[in-house]
Amino acid sequence: MTLPNSVAETEALLAAGGYVADTALATTVFLALAMQRPLFLEGEPGTGKTEIAKVLASGLGRRLVRLQCYDGLDLAAAAYEWDHARQLMAIRLAEARGEAGHVDIYGREFLQARPLLSAIDPALPPAVLLIDELDRADEPFEAFLLEVLADFQVTIPEFGTMQAAVAPVVVLTSNRTREVHDAIRRRCLYQWVDYPSAAREREILARKAPKVAAKLSAEIVAFVQRLRQEDIFKLPGVAETIDWAGALTYLDQTELAPGAVDETLGVLLKYQDDIAKIRGAEAARLVGEAKASVAPAPVV
Repeated sequence: MTLPNSVAETEALLAAGGYVADTALATTVFLALAMQRPLFLEGEPGTGKTEIAKVLASGLGRRLVRLQCYDGLDLAAAAYEWDHARQLMAIRLAEARGEAGHVDIYGREFLQARPLLSAIDPALPPAVLLIDELDRADEPFEAFLLEVLADFQVTIPEFGTMQAAVAPVVVLTSNRTREVHDAIRRRCLYQWVDYPSAAREREILARKAPKVAAKLSAEIVAFVQRLRQEDIFKLPGVAETIDWAGALTYLDQTELAPGAVDETLGVLLKYQDDIAKIRGAEAARLVGEAKASVAPAPVV
């Protein structure tokens, strides 16, 4: 599929994949695609940053190549490494034939591609490269990324430079557990992805969990929106909202009730201290406020 030609087409592409984007986000995604610039998405966990890359890959008909970052990530795991076992076998076979001095152990057949190299390999179809949770990787790793982000290429000292025939769509995400270096930011188009408004979260829930009753869906969103204003350690993301809606539906709930909320808080909250703080009277208060906010106005 060709790249979208406008912000409206970008919104439509994302919507077709079930992603409800506001105009600011759709605009930044469109510009990143049009300008062939990496897209750097930063925000709290659970706000849908990773999902954008998945939807783009599906909507554009491209391979999704994902590099999950972690502490200690190195070049061998991120970009490439040499198949030492095959190299040694090739040397021994050459020696057996009396051709030990003529074997090239740094040919393409001995090169094992990891996500970064796979995404720019000109022999493979175009890709969407997702560099997920970059803030979890060590800072020195960012220096290696600069060549990939600027020129869509990887330089291998023993082999040469491999450059993409078609520039990959690159999406970087960060949960901001540490600051990503300015050199990375300068090469990207930046967008902060925040928790959605109530209206957008209702639309997301309608798309992702269409079997949830309309009344229950509205009350769930109202509850979660209020919960995000509480002083808790880990605020629930959109993924938790969707999971919670599904859990309540499995329990045959058609509207929020304090008892059902208490019993399912582990779907919505992931830390015991948060659950203990909300369970009981606090949950009942939030349920009451949520139900009141979505109740139809009385007829006068």
